[in-house]
Amino acid sequence: MKIKGIEHIGIAVNSLAEDAPFWKHILGLDHSGTETVESEKVSTDIYNTGKGKIELLEAMNEDSTIAKYIEKRGQGIHHICFEVEDIHETIAELKEKNITVIYDKPKVGAEGFLVTFIHPKSTGGVLVELAQRQS
Repeated sequence: MKIKGIEHIGIAVNSLAEDAPFWKHILGLDHSGTETVESEKVSTDIYNTGKGKIELLEAMNEDSTIAKYIEKRGQGIHHICFEVEDIHETIAELKEKNITVIYDKPKVGAEGFLVTFIHPKSTGGVLVELAQRQS
């Protein structure tokens, strides 16, 4: 498995409209895009720091994992994402080491990355996303 670096930190928020101004106007981060990820039932707002990104996550409805997360834990850091060289190889290697991955086959996430998550029970309590940029 080849980790290329931290891709982004995901932050669960109640409202992109209310929370985005801090990142965009107060910190002055470059807003690189807003998009909807239907499979995850979230809207994302992405800010580039130059050495990784901040991804704000707003639930599209109460069935979204983000809505459930906020209900249990409140707003805040939801996950950390590492960019990997080969997502399929990484998933196979993790499974061989008895690490619980959420998706055995990667899904398309924000910005077109192929993604999976490592369950927090395998990481000491942190939800870890792994992402491969598609060519």
